[in-house]
Amino acid sequence: MNRVEGHDKVTGRATYAAEYPVEGVAYCYPVQAEIARGRIAGVDASAALAMPGVLAVLSCEEPPELGADAEPELALFQRREVAYRGQIVAAVVADSYDDARAAARAVRVAYEPEAHDVMLRADHRGLYKPDKVNPDFPTDTEKGDVAAGLAGAQVTIDVTYTTPTMHNNPMEPHATLALWNGDGDLTLYDSSQGVSLGRDMIAQALGLPRERVRVVSRHVGGGFGSKGSPRPNSVLAALAARAAGRPVKVALTRQQMFDVTGYRTPTIQRIRVGADAAGRIAALEHEVAEQSSTLVEFAEQTATATRVMYAAPALRTAHRLVRLDTATPSIMRAPGGCPGMFALESAMDELAVAVGVDPVELRVRNDPDTEPDSGLPFSSRNLVACLREGAERFGWRDRDPAPGVRRRGRWLVGTGVASSTYPARRRPSQASAAVENGGFVVRIAAADIGTGSRTALTRIAADTLHVDPGLVRVELGDSDLPYAPVAGGSMGTASWGTAVTMACQDLLRDGKQGFADTTEAVNADAELARHAFGAQFAEVRVDADTGEVRVSRMLGVFAAGRIVDATLARSQFVGGMIMGIGMALMEQSVVDLEFGGFTNHDLAQYHLPVNADIEHVEAVWFDEADGELNPMGTKGIGEIGIVGTAAAVANAVYHATGRRVRDLPITPAKLL
Repeated sequence: MNRVEGHDKVTGRATYAAEYPVEGVAYCYPVQAEIARGRIAGVDASAALAMPGVLAVLSCEEPPELGADAEPELALFQRREVAYRGQIVAAVVADSYDDARAAARAVRVAYEPEAHDVMLRADHRGLYKPDKVNPDFPTDTEKGDVAAGLAGAQVTIDVTYTTPTMHNNPMEPHATLALWNGDGDLTLYDSSQGVSLGRDMIAQALGLPRERVRVVSRHVGGGFGSKGSPRPNSVLAALAARAAGRPVKVALTRQQMFDVTGYRTPTIQRIRVGADAAGRIAALEHEVAEQSSTLVEFAEQTATATRVMYAAPALRTAHRLVRLDTATPSIMRAPGGCPGMFALESAMDELAVAVGVDPVELRVRNDPDTEPDSGLPFSSRNLVACLREGAERFGWRDRDPAPGVRRRGRWLVGTGVASSTYPARRRPSQASAAVENGGFVVRIAAADIGTGSRTALTRIAADTLHVDPGLVRVELGDSDLPYAPVAGGSMGTASWGTAVTMACQDLLRDGKQGFADTTEAVNADAELARHAFGAQFAEVRVDADTGEVRVSRMLGVFAAGRIVDATLARSQFVGGMIMGIGMALMEQSVVDLEFGGFTNHDLAQYHLPVNADIEHVEAVWFDEADGELNPMGTKGIGEIGIVGTAAAVANAVYHATGRRVRDLPITPAKLL
C-alpha cells in the first residue's frame, strides 16, 4: 500500500508548520544568551526598535504575561537568570525575516556572568539519585546478592563505557506560526509529535484554558523525539504574535536547534558481570551517570533495558544525575535503551571473548524464561529466534573467532552482533469514525512524523470495517480532534490503532458513527512484560593505515508483533539501523568547556550518515502472534532498529582490529 500522503509530499502540496499561507504575517528572531551562567543586567533594544520594519522587542525588561506554572524551559523572559548558553533572552518581531534577524543583532544584552560547569564527570560531587527515571521507572533496582555473585564468579569483567551528547537534527527545523483571533483564542501551526500534549502544555504556559488553544501539525518532517513536547519556539511565536497584534512565524535555524530543542544526554556507564566458565551470568551490575539542566530534572532511563535482557540470579541497576549549566536533555530515538544497550551489548561481547564462547551462543545461554527484574511472564519473547535466524542469514558460522586476522587488501574485516529490545507500550487514546460521502472518515489527534501513521491507521480502519482502504480517510494532526498521545516511545500505532479499531467497531454497531475512549481497556491490561526484541549483525572494514571504518553490511532481525505494513516497517527498521551507524561512528556534540554550548552546532561539523556512508542494510522480521498487546497485535518498531546497532558495529570493529573502543563515536583517531 502506498503512503496515503505520498503524492502530496512529492508534489509539494503537503503543508508543514512554516508554510501555511497567512496574510499579514510577521517574523520573530530570537536573541540568545552569550554566557552559560549568570544574570542579565539589562537589555537595550533602542537601536533595534529604530530599524526598518521592527514591530516589537521582547525581553525580561517588560516580562510578558505567562501562566504561573509554566514549564521552566517555556517560561520565556520571566527571569533575569541565565541557565545555559543559547537560552532565549530576547526576541525581535519585524515585517520580514531579514529585518528581524538584522535587528536581533542590534539588541544589546549586558550580563553579570558567573563561573559555569558544563561537563559530566563520573566523580562529580553533584551526582545524586533522582526519584525516578523517564518516564516513571524506578531509579535503582536490585535482586539477589550482586557482590557475592561477582566474588564467586569464575570469570568477571569490569568495564566503563561512555556515550557523548547527541542531537536529533530532524530534516524539518522546529517552526511555529501563531495566530490570535479577536476573542483571544490562539491557533498554532506547529511542528509537533503530539498536538494534544502540545495544546495542554502551551495553554498551561500561557495561563489559558486549553479549549482556547488549538495546535495543528498535519505534516512533520521528522522529530526523533525533539518535537515530542513544545519547545521555546512555540511559546515565543504566541508571545510575539500577541505583542505585534498580527500573525507571527518563528523558524529556528539549524544552529539554534542545537541550543533549545533538546539532546541525548551524555552517559558514563560502568558494567560489572560475573559468570561461570560456560558464560552463564551469575551477577550483573549496571551503573549510569548522566546529566540534566538546572531548570528541569530529566533523568534518562539508561539502565532499564538491562532489567529485561538476560537471566541473572543477582542483578542491580542504578542511575545518578548531575544538574549542569546546560540546556535540558530530552527524548532522542530510543531514549535510555539506545545508549544503555550499547554498554550492555558491548559488555556481553567482552564476556564472550573472556570465556571463549561464541557471542551468539552466549546470549542464547542467558536467555531468561521470565523478565529478570520483575519476574513477570513475557507476553512474547523471540530473541533467540532472531539471533538464530540472523546468524544463518548473515553467514555467522564462517566467522573466525580470533580478532584481527581477516584482511581484504588494506582493509581489516570483522563481524559483530548485538541484541536489541524496546518496551511495547500503549497509552489511552480516543477516536471517532463516521460514514461520510459514500466512504468512511476516521478522526484522531495522532501525528505522522514521516513514519506513515496515516497509512497504518487507514489500513487498521479498513481491516476493521471490512472495506477497501481507498474508502477510508484518516484525519489527524489537529488538537481539536479526539485526544491522542504523542508519536513517541514506539507506542503510536498501538495506542491510536486500539482507539481506531474500537471506534470502527462502534460504527459497525451503530451504522452511522462510532466513538472510542480506550482508557478503561488500557488500564485493564494484564500484568505482563511487554517488549519487542531483535538482533543486529554488522560487518565492518577498517583501513589498517588510516583507521577509517566502513560498515559493509548490516542485518537486523526483529520480533515485533504483527507488522501492519511491510513497506513502512522496513523503512523504520532500516532507518533506525542507519541512525545507529551514525551513533557508532560519527555523531558527537562537542561541549565548549570555555563558553558553554557546543562547538560543532551545524550539519557541516556534526556528522551524520549520508548515502555514501551506507552500503547494504537489510531488515527482516517474524510476524509474532501476540494477542495480549492490543486488538492489532502490534509492537512498536520506530526505535528498536537503533537500539543494538552501535554495539554491533563496535563489536565488529573489535573483531576486525583487536582494539576495543568503549567511548563513542569510534573515530579513526581512537583506532590509530
